[in-house]
Amino acid sequence: MPVIESEEHRALRAAVSALGHKYGREYLTRTVEEGRPATELWAEAAELGYLGVNLPEEHGGGGGGIFELSIVLEELGAAGCPLLLMVVSPAICGTVIARFGTEEQKRDWLPALADGTRVMAFGITEPDAGSNSHRITTTARRDPATGDWLLTGRKVFVSGVDIADATLIVGRTEDARTGRLKPCLFIVPRDTPGFERRKIDMELSAAEKQFELTLDDVRLPADALVGDEDAGLLQLFAGLNPERIMTAAFAIGMGRFALSRAVEYARDRTVWKAPIGSHQAIAHPLAQAHIDLELARLMMQKAAHLYDAGDDTGAGEAANMAKYAAAEACVKAVDQAVHTLGGNGLTREFGLASLITAARVSRIAPVSREMILNYVSHQTLGLPKSY
Repeated sequence: MPVIESEEHRALRAAVSALGHKYGREYLTRTVEEGRPATELWAEAAELGYLGVNLPEEHGGGGGGIFELSIVLEELGAAGCPLLLMVVSPAICGTVIARFGTEEQKRDWLPALADGTRVMAFGITEPDAGSNSHRITTTARRDPATGDWLLTGRKVFVSGVDIADATLIVGRTEDARTGRLKPCLFIVPRDTPGFERRKIDMELSAAEKQFELTLDDVRLPADALVGDEDAGLLQLFAGLNPERIMTAAFAIGMGRFALSRAVEYARDRTVWKAPIGSHQAIAHPLAQAHIDLELARLMMQKAAHLYDAGDDTGAGEAANMAKYAAAEACVKAVDQAVHTLGGNGLTREFGLASLITAARVSRIAPVSREMILNYVSHQTLGLPKSY
């Protein structure tokens, strides 16, 4: 696994950074205030090939992997305008369909996800399941008369359903051999009868809204099932590992943005005839924040390399660690940035205060820091399972 990025990766990073700075934090703030998604940035990122960089070339993508897509999201975040739906649409849904979808599903969805003309959301979390995916109660059953699927259940904290053309829903079907419920994934178009959504009122300021979904005997054709009914668990984790890697990229980008604002301020702000950045009480915490972000990126890149190489087991461990490290580094970087600016750190002018809430998301979603520690202590260290 290379530690130093290739010339192509450095070029991609520079190009995406230029696009991000063309829009910047002010653009994203404006879209939030207007209550709309970042349509212009999404469209231009798609036109330049960034949204589908991880998708197969034969289906309109760039032929790269999660490594390349993580660069795109990180650099947009470092410029102050991350696109949360990149975690969902090309990374989770695009990856699952590319790896396990039928040929028809690939033809229908991958080119459109790559060029940005269609968006797909992802629904897994439920009100009574939380981190325990084994308690998912959204069920799918066959209609013996038609062969259609009937889905019933609820989902919460689903991003961007209002602008998504469909949602990839995690449900459970009954195994005919054992009678146990097993996970399966279904593509549910937005306007399907019985598929209802309710916006969740969030304190978090983001262009993408959060929704609760209700599925009341939603009827889907047989070909709405993604891949093999018996491979649902494998397909699910094929999407969750990229989700963790991309969440790490999101967090690292956010941390870098906050740190850059603080460093610029510490260079320019003069008190007692010297820039405040010349004082170790200011300089050292910023240096520590930079180190933590760089270390988190190394773990993220390791996870991305393992995933792109097809090592799902190794990628699962590394993706969890990367998400944990990036979230911790992001929270500390944002906190230190706000503290460096003092009162100015809480003003709208500098655009840092809203990141205090946003940074916490990376600790909570898509899996909490405590569940990652459970995973590492049990799976990696071999300690007794605590849950």
